[in-house]
Amino acid sequence: MPRLPVACVAVLTVVAGLGVRALFDGPVSKYAGDALYTVLIYTLVVLIRPRVRPWVAAALAAGASWVIEFAQLGEIPAVLRPLLGSTFNPPDLFWYAVGAAAAWAAHTLWSRRAA
Repeated sequence: MPRLPVACVAVLTVVAGLGVRALFDGPVSKYAGDALYTVLIYTLVVLIRPRVRPWVAAALAAGASWVIEFAQLGEIPAVLRPLLGSTFNPPDLFWYAVGAAAAWAAHTLWSRRAA
């Protein structure tokens, strides 16, 4: 997959996350933000490895998100809390999977249309 469109998707993902946080309160913004966080990790995986299979990128993105979430059971350094969070929340694990699945589906559809 070409890097420029993936980089554009990464930027749009950040914009969408910031937009959701600005427009909504409560669980909508929280869980949409969780899903978009995993989508951003997915796009970073694809930027690093453009030929990665979608299911592999999804597994890596969800896995990284889950590792970060479980790390919150311990002490996250204060400087990293804005990026990694500070409080373990079990429902976040589900929303990370939703983000990975959405990114996988979009990547798969894009790949099929391009072929």
